[in-house]
Amino acid sequence: MLMRTGVDVASLRRREFTRLDATGSVYLDYAGAALYPESLVRRDTRRLTRRVLGNPHSENGPSLASTESLEDARSLTLRFFDADSAEYEVVFTANASGATRILAEAFPFADGSRLVLTADNHNSVNGLRLSARRRRAAVHYVPLDRDLRALDPHSWLLPAAQPSLFAFPAQSNFSGVRHPLRWVKEAQALGYHVLLDAAAYVPSSVLSLTEVPADFVAISFYKMFGYPTGVGALLVRREALAMLHRTYFGGGTVQFVSVQNDDLYRLREGGAAFEDGTPHFLAMPAVCDGLRWMTRVGLPSIQQHVAGLTSELLRRFQSLDCVRLYGPADARDRGGVVAFNLFSGGRALNYETVEAAARRRGVAIRGGCFCNPGAAEYAFGWSAANARACLEGEFSVARFRDCVDGYPVGALRASLGVATSEADLDRLMELVSEPTAS
Repeated sequence: MLMRTGVDVASLRRREFTRLDATGSVYLDYAGAALYPESLVRRDTRRLTRRVLGNPHSENGPSLASTESLEDARSLTLRFFDADSAEYEVVFTANASGATRILAEAFPFADGSRLVLTADNHNSVNGLRLSARRRRAAVHYVPLDRDLRALDPHSWLLPAAQPSLFAFPAQSNFSGVRHPLRWVKEAQALGYHVLLDAAAYVPSSVLSLTEVPADFVAISFYKMFGYPTGVGALLVRREALAMLHRTYFGGGTVQFVSVQNDDLYRLREGGAAFEDGTPHFLAMPAVCDGLRWMTRVGLPSIQQHVAGLTSELLRRFQSLDCVRLYGPADARDRGGVVAFNLFSGGRALNYETVEAAARRRGVAIRGGCFCNPGAAEYAFGWSAANARACLEGEFSVARFRDCVDGYPVGALRASLGVATSEADLDRLMELVSEPTAS
């Protein structure tokens, strides 16, 4: 793993995120995207204006320079995640959802397979159930408790006759809950391959794939360091990669294709067989810069900073009768994501109303279900029958709200990161105290 050093987060904000104070902005949407450090953009601008970089599928000088950047990015990604290059490959994708889609297409689900998911999962993971069911695999969800923590999954990880998959998030993008990473080895010991959605976890926590050897790990680089966008990765164990079978090929994924013999083609070996078309080669040097930047800052420093502010925010929220929290009320085994609603007269204020008030005040939070319907259903108390009755047919938030009369249909989410300050929490508390103020 790359060497880490401590850093003064307050001075880092002054050095790298001056635009926050210059514009009077409070940014509390780190679960959506990290803020980019200004030095990364300056460095990339200098590089792009001084170097000539070409399509890595060619063999000329600019193309070879791009190929070198791609390989550097793979190597640094493996080092950042403490992954042995003899055991893991990096498949570059557009984002964590793109990484998960590879499994939807290529995991060998069959009659006798099992797909086990925690009810707390991003929709990009929930979508695996479509391909699993098409191939006659059984799909099972592990329920959540009152704190939105998944129950022990062992009761659902039953023996299976065909290749099976267990999928869960290292950290919930809805509640901030951190599910036990020991589940990776425990599920593998029961014969399951494991997909770990690490997109919300790794921006502020160390993930060692030597200690937590998940078969598949999905990440988005922009959630880690903000720039560049449009690049993610699937970190995959080589033995797990070998079992995947693609039903499509495109540019860059094949060694050869014959058109006259339309049954004749050969995929490239390894992770390259899953990188469709030309990779985002101009972004790869910036990915390297971002990984080095996070290493210099030090994930332990970031984690300590985020954990302290999260504890303070939870403490402040608990002092207000108008706030209802979803998820754990303390900072134990949770990250810097806090979901809540504001209540008045016993009813939840529409999240859109609070979002609009926040926008007017320059406070960036998010409203809705955050692409995590399972956690939302448990948080808001919707029954399965109620959800079906209200979701079937033509959908709109307004119609759904009328149908589930008395229940919230979305929440608000404040998510903290490396540049968050206590003054940002003060501004959020001003909003919460007067949520409908103009």
